[in-house]
Amino acid sequence: MQGLMQDWPLLCHRVIDHAAIQHGNREVVSRSIEGPIHRTNYRDIRKRALKVAQRLEKDGIKLGDRVATLAWNTWRHLETWYGITGIGAVYHTINPRLFPDQITYIVNHAEDRLMFLDTTFVPLMEKLQDKLTIQRYVILTDRAHMPQTRLRNAVAYEEWIDEVNGDFTWASFDENAACGMCYTSGTTGNPKGVVYSHRSNVLHSLMALTPDAFDLSVQDTIMPVVPFFHANGWTIAFSAPMAGCRLILPGMKLDGVSIYELLEGERVTMTAAVPTIWLMLLNHMETNNLKLSTLRRVLIGGSACPRAMIEKFEKNYGVTVAHAWGMTEMNPIGSICAIKPDYDAKDVEAILDVKAKQGAAPFSVEMKIVDDSEKELPWDGKTFGRLKVKGVAVAKAYFKGEGGSILDENGFFDTGDVATIDPYGNLQITDRSKDVIKSGGEWISSIDLENLAVGHPKVMEAAVIGVRHPKWDERPLLIIIPKKGESPTREEILGYMEGKIAKWWMPDDVVFVEEIPHTATGKVLRREVRARLT
Repeated sequence: MQGLMQDWPLLCHRVIDHAAIQHGNREVVSRSIEGPIHRTNYRDIRKRALKVAQRLEKDGIKLGDRVATLAWNTWRHLETWYGITGIGAVYHTINPRLFPDQITYIVNHAEDRLMFLDTTFVPLMEKLQDKLTIQRYVILTDRAHMPQTRLRNAVAYEEWIDEVNGDFTWASFDENAACGMCYTSGTTGNPKGVVYSHRSNVLHSLMALTPDAFDLSVQDTIMPVVPFFHANGWTIAFSAPMAGCRLILPGMKLDGVSIYELLEGERVTMTAAVPTIWLMLLNHMETNNLKLSTLRRVLIGGSACPRAMIEKFEKNYGVTVAHAWGMTEMNPIGSICAIKPDYDAKDVEAILDVKAKQGAAPFSVEMKIVDDSEKELPWDGKTFGRLKVKGVAVAKAYFKGEGGSILDENGFFDTGDVATIDPYGNLQITDRSKDVIKSGGEWISSIDLENLAVGHPKVMEAAVIGVRHPKWDERPLLIIIPKKGESPTREEILGYMEGKIAKWWMPDDVVFVEEIPHTATGKVLRREVRARLT
């Protein structure tokens, strides 16, 4: 016997339809690439997305075709996502911080036919275009700001969509059809393509709206500082319109001054980004003795958030931190920190310790930790193991079958992370499996050491790598970027860490540097750190 309910496919264009009908006047505010603040609303976003869809179809883009976007978070970029998906094509977000050879590889591997790009990336694409599958470039600007360019079939976005009238009906197709693509950062081998479905995007966005996740409602003003090209933009491009949130898009200016200006000027209540962004914001606020008047919640993910950062947001600025973990392969949220009733809410320090973990899996995600023989390990908060996941928005394969089968016999995906899980289900990532420091047969967490070091008042950023040792195989080396105007000593840093970690975890030495290399997604590039220092 089957249920007698309507078959209502979970398609992304239904999200913008809902937003236009129920929240049509809600503002979408962007810092434009040209400079001025631009204001529109969900009703007009939908109208223009229909024109994008109609115009793409006129250019011969069909169901399943890949369309690249190389752009910052603005209203135009948002319109392209809904326009692309509305005809059953696939948005392929490209991270501009990748090396040119990587961009060339992923564009050609995806077989992108058309590219939307901001004016800032025109020079880059002019250098690469002869190597690419792209047949047409649509530059996200108007005629007045259209740069002189030799890009193939280049046209200004505003002129391009003005060639159609928007009298268009979204296409119909299966909810499991491909919707978006994002490539892994390629830290080992070539980047691999992760293909999201309409179904996975909608279900992930519904999960993200829940109180213990993003906690969004129509009362909120949300600013995703995380770019759309980072791991599917954390699906905020769908979850915000779904809830009817007022949406603030920061464009290309992601420095502390610019972010603070929008947070206060647009009265943002919730925001999301990687820790490096918040380091810049906190430094700007501390230097200028500034406060946050409306922000109530900040989502931090992409890499482990230092406990000291969480403490600053909560104690100094009254902002609740939601610490999250995820992957490109997971749409991307895999866990998010929510304080369960099991904890004593009055024990502030203990609560901060919990918030430094990456949290528990929401409904739709299952996880486990295993040893090298695939034996499942206990959730005791102490035992380290390889983290595996499965769920409705977890990849089951890479595009074109790259890497072969990626699931085990029970359907779990190996994340490549090493983690513990406590008795309450809280995950704590301790390392990437390839980065874990093995000293005397025991594991040392580089992430825990980094987060502890960042708590020192003279430290801006920290990284830890394992260096060869004749007796212990590996020992930790701590690399520090001091705060501007500060000159901490090795003894100060190690003295600060003493007593807070096991003695055998203590770094053997401290190196002070002016910069630490990062991947295109903001994670410490340990491979390059090792090459420079060992």
